[in-house]
This record gives sequence, C-alpha cells and structure tokens, in this order.
Amino acid sequence: MSNSSLPTLPASDRPEVAARLRDALLGAAFTADGLLDLLGAPAYAALARSETVPALRATRGDTPLETLVRLFLLQQPVPHARVADVLPVAACLESGWLASVGADEVAATVDVRPYGGPDGEDWFIVSDLGCAVGGAGGIGSREEGVVLGVGGASTTLAGITVRTPVSAALDLGTGSGIQALHAARHATRVTATDLNPRALHITALTLALSGAPAADLREGSLFEPVRDDETYELIVSNPPFVISPAARLTYRDGGMGGDDLCRSLVQQAGDRLREGGFAQFLANWQHVEGEDWQDRLRSWVPRGCDAWIVQREVQDITQYAELWLRDAGDHQGDTAAYEALYDAWLDEFEARKVKAVGFGWITLRRTDSDAPSITVEEWPHSIEQPLGDTVRVHFDRVDYLRTHDDAALLAARFRLADEVIQEQVGLPGAEDPEHVVLRQHRGMRRATKVDTVGAGFAGVCDGTLSAGRILDAIAQLVGEDPVLLRDRTPAQIRLLVEQGFLEPVR
Repeated sequence: MSNSSLPTLPASDRPEVAARLRDALLGAAFTADGLLDLLGAPAYAALARSETVPALRATRGDTPLETLVRLFLLQQPVPHARVADVLPVAACLESGWLASVGADEVAATVDVRPYGGPDGEDWFIVSDLGCAVGGAGGIGSREEGVVLGVGGASTTLAGITVRTPVSAALDLGTGSGIQALHAARHATRVTATDLNPRALHITALTLALSGAPAADLREGSLFEPVRDDETYELIVSNPPFVISPAARLTYRDGGMGGDDLCRSLVQQAGDRLREGGFAQFLANWQHVEGEDWQDRLRSWVPRGCDAWIVQREVQDITQYAELWLRDAGDHQGDTAAYEALYDAWLDEFEARKVKAVGFGWITLRRTDSDAPSITVEEWPHSIEQPLGDTVRVHFDRVDYLRTHDDAALLAARFRLADEVIQEQVGLPGAEDPEHVVLRQHRGMRRATKVDTVGAGFAGVCDGTLSAGRILDAIAQLVGEDPVLLRDRTPAQIRLLVEQGFLEPVR
C-alpha cells in the first residue's frame, strides 16, 4: 500500500504546539520512570511483548497519567473532558496530534512513547499507531510506508555508537528519529535521511517533542541526498537490512538483491568520513555455500578505513524466513498465501546458494595508516551496554599496536583492566590447572585462555614496571631463560592488549 492509505500525521511545522504538548506530558509524569511506577514491572514488561491487558487494568482510574497512557500508548479513545484536564486539546486537535472520535471523545493519531535518554533525559519517540514495540497492535503492519518505533535493533545501535563530540553527524534511514535524537546530544549539526518522506515527518515530530534541535532532513536512498563535498565525523544507520525476495515493506526490506544494500552502504561510507570519523551500522549478511563469511565481509570494507565487524547471531534460512514473515503478520492471513511467500523466500536463498544469514555490527574508522586493521569475529555472548566507549577504545588499541613492535611492547608498561578475574580449570586435586582463563566483566565481557606465564604477567601489571622487567622476574622465578621468554611472550601480550585485558600506560 502507499503512504496515502496511512493516517494523516500531526503538523511538523508547529514547534510551539509540540513544546506545549511536551510540557503537559512531563507535568503528568508521562515518562519512562513514571510509567514504571504506575504500571508496575509485570505490566510494563508485558507492553514490551505487545500485551496490553495488564496495562489496561492498571489504568482504570482517571489520573492525568492514566489518561495519557490509555490515549497514546494503548490507543484508546478517551472522553474529551478528561483529556482537556491534561493537554491543550484545542491546539492538539488543530495541529493533528489528536482527532475527534464520535460526539465527545478524542484519540491519538500517532503513538507517543516515553524514552529515557542516556543521561536521564525525558524523550518521546513518535511512530505510527500500533507500530511501536509494545504498541497496542504490536508490529505486524503490512503498510508499505509505515514508520516503526524503537525496537531492539535501534537501541542496540544507539548503545554501540561512539559518543564523542562532533561537528557533523549523519543518520541514514532515520525512521522514527531515534539515532538522530541521540546524535543531537553531541553533534553540532545532524543530518537525517530516509527514502520514506513519512519517516522524515515523524523524525521532525520526535525531535520537537523531545526538546531537541531540529535536524537537516533529506529524502532519498542511502547517500543519494548527500552532496559530493559533504563529509561527517559520525555516520550511523539502522538500515532496512532484511534479505527478502521482494521489497514489500520500506521500513525493513532493502530493495536490492541479497545483502547488496548493506554492502553498498558500507562501501560508500568511506568517502563520506572525515579523518578519524566513525561509521556504525547494523547489518545482515549472507552465508554462501563454499564461501567464508568473514572473507565476504572483509571485501566490503572501503580503502582507508579500519574496521571492526562483530557477528552476533546466525539463523538458517528457514528460521530467517519465518522470523520476517511473522514480523509482517503474514502468518495470520490465508494459509496458502503464507506458504507461497515462504516458498518464495526459500527459492531466493537457494538460487543464491545461501545457507544462513548473519546479523551484527559493522564499525568503520577513517585512518591515514598505510596498513588498515580489519577485525571480523563472532561474539554471540552477552555484552555490557552502552558499548560506545569500548568501541572507541578498541580503535585506540589498534593504533597503539600498529605503532609498537615487539621491542616497544617489552619496553612499555601496562595495567590490568578493571573487573578482570582469573579462573583455573583442572581436575580436583591436581597440582597444576589444565588451563587458566582471564574473564572480563565489563564491555565485551571476553574470556581468553592464557598459559601460566601469561596469567602471572597479567596479574603483576599495575603500570609500574615495564613488560620486559616483569618477564625477567618471571623467568627467574620459574627457572626459564629470560631471552627465550622475551622472544615468545610478546604475541601473548599483544593479544591481551588487543582484547582489552591489558591497558597501555601512556
């Protein structure tokens, strides 16, 4: 369906109405914390599963907050008189935030969802009715131009993004504007693009209602709206990365064959980055029969960029097809039609010799190094969010290791990172462990095996002695030739620095 079949959106050129609405929402404690206090943890969690009955039961009263929850989150018509006690109804009706229903009720025209910013900001994410995570209808719309609210993918990207101050940031495929909203905190100028003009309209509403500066909004696909002479210090995108046989849904389907959209996005980003700038994306990629998926992704990285690519999940083609057919609500319709769509997805994958689909993060950093670093890894384990500082420090470590040979490492001093513990694994009663594991409790929460020398070295690193002097002391303690120990240990030191267990003391 076209955008014309979707409800009319509120006026985006009435910032004074958005400001009055924001004040009213905050005055009624229509915030993330306020919702949790009102609904309680079980009903609050149920909303995230698109289950509304507990929230309906918790909002049977007539307090201002209950009225707003029923109006904007549960999308229930509410008597005009009740709403007039909370909101500037006339202004909201005139500018389109509300619509009259029947003789004496009003209803919301968009979903407005409280969202807590990283520093406790009270923000609001606007999306189409029933298309916010936890919306009254849940996600399942088949409208072509529908604009979704905040989901797991968008919060993941917001959490891994490097948040250093920048003069110019670019949000490609902005959707409801969540990435542009985050970027507005640390970017002097934010540009947001989207192929869907409805998404740009909703982004303007999100920013205005959240009290954030307006962004430079541009319609178009990928980098098309960006001029040739424009570069940025930060580029972020949660693109329509779903690999599907037909571009039915603008918000999720890329419209290119296979994973070509994600590949194009990554390859074109290098020329748009300023020196030292970051480009960070979520993406899907194909696992093709007879091809190493890591080599596939390495081929995407543009020249002049370091890259860190993390695969978080892999699904076989049947799981993948089922996930996205259910996302669009196709499983709820005619059985024969669903089976035909499912068959089309499998035909497409088989034609491309795709056996699975990976999901993860891609981070690029523009570098002037003659030897860019490309790290591609699989890490399906739990991490600590937000991860932006961990991502930034990863590239700092890349720079450090690139400029320090083995002799420089032995002359350097290191400090054991915070919250690293040591685990020893072996048979009960054995004199020595079979192996030693160092485990992080912060950031990526990595674990790595080390030998007894590596464990002893890491345990002594407090920033006071050089690596070489520590190894000489260990050699004397274990009766090993110090020259041989100095020869074989730098590789292990390099690994511990690369993975964040050891921090160089500058």
